Amino acid sequence: MARKPKVVITDYDYGNLDIELPILEAAGARVVALQAKSEEELFEEARDCDAIMNQYARVGSATIDRMERCRVIARYGVGVDIVDVEAATRKGILVTNVRDYCTDEVADHAIALWLALARKLIRYDAAIRNGIWRWQMGKPVCRLKGRTMGIVSFGKIGQAIAERAKAFGVTIIAYDPYLAEGIAEAKGVALVGKDEILARSDYLMMQVPMTAESHHFLGEAELAKMRKDAIIVNTGRGPTIDNRALAKALAEGRIAGAGLDDLEEEPAKLRNWNPSSNPLFSLENLIVTSHVAYYSEESIRLARETAASEVARVLKGERPLNPVNEVSLGGQDGDLRRD
Repeated sequence: MARKPKVVITDYDYGNLDIELPILEAAGARVVALQAKSEEELFEEARDCDAIMNQYARVGSATIDRMERCRVIARYGVGVDIVDVEAATRKGILVTNVRDYCTDEVADHAIALWLALARKLIRYDAAIRNGIWRWQMGKPVCRLKGRTMGIVSFGKIGQAIAERAKAFGVTIIAYDPYLAEGIAEAKGVALVGKDEILARSDYLMMQVPMTAESHHFLGEAELAKMRKDAIIVNTGRGPTIDNRALAKALAEGRIAGAGLDDLEEEPAKLRNWNPSSNPLFSLENLIVTSHVAYYSEESIRLARETAASEVARVLKGERPLNPVNEVSLGGQDGDLRRD
């Protein structure tokens, strides 16, 4: 009997694999589902896998070096910072992601966090639940119109945030040293340097991908350059902000408020997590959501279908639609030629 290609799903929190299984089994695959919280938990199953899919679990060089026949690593999402793409490329393994599946959701979420912080909704709600009905509980609340919003990373999601924010009458500036010429101008947004966006922004919207360069993009030095009444919203990667430096700035009133959709140490990647270990959670001028900016019923279904379909394509010897790296696909039976 011919061997079925083995697809390892490193981890998932969807409750089931009802979407993935029909797609992968139709491609002749056998699926092994794990709930790995450390890379070491992948070693054994990854060794002879033909494909691997990951949500939160890191697939690094230690795992990739052990792979004997893997053809593709498929991310359930846009970011590939938890995959060692260089190691995969060296070994001739394709890496894929899911693009443009949650642009609207993330932009909507960023705007929701911004408005909740700017209008002090959480503070008012908490006061009312404690029997206090006073408009003064949120002081100061400032008019949005005429203030400045800075957007760090002006890709598709950054542009979608700008499109929504313009309706509130804010002036929008952006920082993105990698943006193609003419895009910001076409969107009516001024590109500025890092120091300028920190100094001018009443609201700083972070949509930064995780790279070695962007780690702690906002640290103690950067926070010191910002306005005391500034609000920070991060719907990008958690480690782009130094969480301890932010906690200190918020506690000391050097930053007015922050909304985070991801933490520096994402709880979903940990076996045991307790909020008491992070000083941010003792602060009243902070809103945290559990990395849900991408989520809607429609977007999560699309992410799952796309990730599984990318694996199925590669197993059938076809090119994926969303390759992250350049690897030749060829040879008999759709095997990857190790270039």
